[in-house]
Amino acid sequence: MSSINKNLLFIQGGGSTEDYEADKKLVDTLQGLLGEAYGMHYPLLPNESIPDLGRIKQIDNAISLIEGELILVGHSLGASMLLKYVSENEIRKKITGIFLLSTPFWSGEEEWKKGFKLKEDFADQLPSDIPVFLYHCQDDQEVPFAHFAIYRKKLPWATFRELASGGHQLNNDLTIVANDILAL
Repeated sequence: MSSINKNLLFIQGGGSTEDYEADKKLVDTLQGLLGEAYGMHYPLLPNESIPDLGRIKQIDNAISLIEGELILVGHSLGASMLLKYVSENEIRKKITGIFLLSTPFWSGEEEWKKGFKLKEDFADQLPSDIPVFLYHCQDDQEVPFAHFAIYRKKLPWATFRELASGGHQLNNDLTIVANDILAL
């Protein structure tokens, strides 16, 4: 009998192999902190040539392959696409928590952003029984810290963890995230 009783799906930032490998350090750190009781699922999500890069379909497929309760974790683009997925789709699995790291808030009218942008009422569409946590470092050079402030206004009921330093990759140290997951 397996000792795994909780499943965690980690959605990478970006879409390149380099992005996947960079985020694998986050995944490995998180797995080490959580231990064997957590089954880690980390699918490679290549960019497709459609407005959302194929992420919504890929996330849906990844979720459908996992049995039992599920914890969702996303980094950067992956975090924003998880938020989009959960706010725009019927969730058929029991999600016990959503953890979003260095999450961009897409705005503007550029064509390339249309597949990433959240609907205006996205916060109202999130299931109210699922805890949502957001993490952002003040010195993130890729996703401006101002995006964190936007989410604070849009999701006042969520838990926000502001970190003084760690950059976009949170120094590959997800101790704070693991502690929040373990406290669920």
